[in-house]
Amino acid sequence: MKKVHLIIFLGFLLVFIYQCKSKDESGENAITAQEAKTGGGMHDAGNGPVYSSIIAKGRVVSREITAPGSILSEENTNLQPEISGRLTGIYFKEGALVNKGALLAKLYDGDLKAQRSKLEVQLKIAEATEGRQKELLAINGTSRQEYDLATLQVSNIKADLDLNSVSLSKTEIRAPYYGRIGLRNVSLGAYVTPQQILANIAQVTTLKIEFTILEKYAHDLKPGKVINFRTESSDKVYQAKITAFENSLTSDTRQLRIRAQVIRPDDRLTPGSFISVTFGVGSNEPAIMIPAQAVIPQARDKKVIVYKSGIASFATVETGYRDSSDIEIVSGLRLGDTIVTTGLLSIRPGTKISTQVSE
Repeated sequence: MKKVHLIIFLGFLLVFIYQCKSKDESGENAITAQEAKTGGGMHDAGNGPVYSSIIAKGRVVSREITAPGSILSEENTNLQPEISGRLTGIYFKEGALVNKGALLAKLYDGDLKAQRSKLEVQLKIAEATEGRQKELLAINGTSRQEYDLATLQVSNIKADLDLNSVSLSKTEIRAPYYGRIGLRNVSLGAYVTPQQILANIAQVTTLKIEFTILEKYAHDLKPGKVINFRTESSDKVYQAKITAFENSLTSDTRQLRIRAQVIRPDDRLTPGSFISVTFGVGSNEPAIMIPAQAVIPQARDKKVIVYKSGIASFATVETGYRDSSDIEIVSGLRLGDTIVTTGLLSIRPGTKISTQVSE
């Protein structure tokens, strides 16, 4: 019986020793895990959750902005007749270069020429009548009123002839400047109206570009500034000099429209082509750049969570240039501030947190 009691006692003793050893090992593991968390640049605030963060540093960035745009002709005009009539002559070839004032098309003018012939005959008779009235007036053979009426008749007919000349000129469509003719939209013998576009002419020896930029970059561009651009069909970099700005921003996108004169254009530049314009903005002074995801957009401003003595503090910031991953902080932060970059939606002002600083 004594042997049985001894065996039971030894069994209880072994179980007690095993349990004590397990508690010691689990305690050591917990301490080891906590030590691992607090190492490597960690800011500890007691038992608060741990968030990733960075230290605000200044660095020089290449502030290069890209904006879409288009190539424009220096001049571009739709050729349309001023009056209605039958097309009796077409004197241009599609795609040809024409000089300023060159006759491009002719409308029927037979009725106007007949009217001019009639007016010329009437002018001769009126001038002869005026001459006789002048001779009679010299010898008091007629009244001054009769002579004035004869003179008025001559003036009226001359005015009608001038009006006829203007009407005849409207039957001719001439090139307004030196340029290239586009595609012809009418055929010989067609009846055309002032709403009909006969063809298009464009001045292609000089070209310009047009593009839009955001309002915040407007002060970085001035007339005379040289910018670069590329086309979709070529990797060649072209240059253009800014010449003019639109008077106001667009109401829908709040962007500013800009035009620039192309420097040394070539045959590979086609009016209407899409281009990508690049230009530098800002200064070369170091700027505070933080990850874009660290900025919390709000209705009226933007916020950044700053770690201060274990507490989450919300700072209102003003942003500037933005690249593929980072955004410039113009105001609201100082060099050396610890910026929280993860878990932003779960943090409230004044919350106790811990941060793990990453490079």
